Amino acid sequence: MTPYASKPWLAHYASGHTPTIAQDYPDALSLFRAAVARAPDNKALLYFDGALTYAELDRQSDALACAWLERGLVRGDRVAIYLQNVPQFVIALVAAWKIGAIAVPVNPMNRARELRVLLADSQARVLVCHGVLYEEVVRPLLAEEADRAARSEAHVAPQVMTTSALDYQTRNDARLFAGMTRSAAHAGAEDFAAAIDAHLGQKPPAIELSGDDLAMLVYTSGTTGVPKGAMNTHGNVAFNAQVYRDWVGLREGAPILGVAPLFHITGLVGHVGAAFICAAPLVLAFRFEPGVILDAIAEHKPEFTIGAITVFIALMNDARATREHFASMRRIYSGGAPIPPSVIEAFRTRFGHYIHNGYGLTETNSPTHVVPVGSDAPVDPASGTLSIGVPAFNVESYIGDESGQPLAVGEVGEIISRGPMVVPGYWNKPQESAKAIVDGFFRTGDVGFMDEQGWFYLVDRKKDMINAGGYKVWPREVEDVLYTHPAVREAAVVGVPDSYRGETVKAVVSLKPQASATPEELVEFCKARMAAYKYPRIVAIIDELPKTVTGKILRRELRG
Repeated sequence: MTPYASKPWLAHYASGHTPTIAQDYPDALSLFRAAVARAPDNKALLYFDGALTYAELDRQSDALACAWLERGLVRGDRVAIYLQNVPQFVIALVAAWKIGAIAVPVNPMNRARELRVLLADSQARVLVCHGVLYEEVVRPLLAEEADRAARSEAHVAPQVMTTSALDYQTRNDARLFAGMTRSAAHAGAEDFAAAIDAHLGQKPPAIELSGDDLAMLVYTSGTTGVPKGAMNTHGNVAFNAQVYRDWVGLREGAPILGVAPLFHITGLVGHVGAAFICAAPLVLAFRFEPGVILDAIAEHKPEFTIGAITVFIALMNDARATREHFASMRRIYSGGAPIPPSVIEAFRTRFGHYIHNGYGLTETNSPTHVVPVGSDAPVDPASGTLSIGVPAFNVESYIGDESGQPLAVGEVGEIISRGPMVVPGYWNKPQESAKAIVDGFFRTGDVGFMDEQGWFYLVDRKKDMINAGGYKVWPREVEDVLYTHPAVREAAVVGVPDSYRGETVKAVVSLKPQASATPEELVEFCKARMAAYKYPRIVAIIDELPKTVTGKILRRELRG
């Protein structure tokens, strides 16, 4: 018997939690319909001074679904949603489900080349986007695609609907919306609001979905190659929405703050899915801007949020943030990027809230491992790494070697997990699917270990390991040391070519406001706290570290 078969992590479960739970809803649409049925007048979306109730969200998504049926969409078609955190994103998502279509969330920071890859792979029939993105990105792309079509080459040609971030609210905050205009007709596109208005009061034919039906194609970041569309099923989404509710203890009708982008799996499940299963309002603010988010917290008093740790670092470094801003919060979780223990303690000291860790991927519909409510995640004494938690409900997890065989307690290997949240595979990529998912177990590509008490730890991504003269250096360990320096705001560590060692360690940091430090000082700081082969030989100080819109630091841009 392997050390994982006894599930030592169950000893850390919160009182009343059991190893497995029965799934309340078979699919994400049923989960939404249940919220409409029991709480039609509850607020579903809060967007600055605008709001939609669950009944209104139901009617608007009905109307949009009817518009798409009129335009020839059928069950199984793909609908690309190229939007920021706005109500239209959620309306389009639910409308797609109501006709059995598959939503394709698209990062609104993507440009034409990246967008074309996703549209070509998904063969999306419809694209919903902001008017500004239409003019800057989509319209030129479609002109190029028309030229391809004229030459009888492969091309993409979705129907396009445009919308404005200024709709559904009246404040038009200059911090976010400077230079924007309200919805207006764009040549070659249809107006989102007009399509809804033309079909208000209509209902699409009733559709029944199963847990195996695809709810979304959520594309991986593509840092190691062409992005892959994870086939997130309705059952996957509904189950992990319930994990959020039951594990975290989310309350019926209690507001949830949407700091993660909705196109990302955390936003889709930890915000939208979690709000739906609680018939709760989801607080949206277009995109993350610390001052705007602080205003939204003060106004709407959310009880729960989850986001990348960079979100909380930014809020902590904003002089306007006070304890009162976080007084309404009952639970704060973070996922999507490693968490330095020093940041957790600094946040708790300043705001009185412990940030609970969570771990999951696009392919697992957000969490597989979570820190139980009321518990502090332990820190591994040898590496200083903060635990990512313990396997959540219905999850089987272990640390495997290169061949996927279980390793002993404490040994470092690949985190491998199975459960109702794991996708069946990647869209049109059977070979990649078979390699990543074996007997339902997903090989994450993340390196970690489990201690004797059943706590799991994330060391790093396999691909980020640095080989310095034959010694393995994990960036996480060096970053965690840098975060203990009082001047360091953010840090990222990468391997760069070195004529003697093959690779050497480079650190790139940004400093806290009004703080100062020199590269030499930071080198000496690390040298005094870690083995000689680990400390950074090169330190660069810059104003802002490059990040994805989800808050993950882009290490690949720092290797030059």
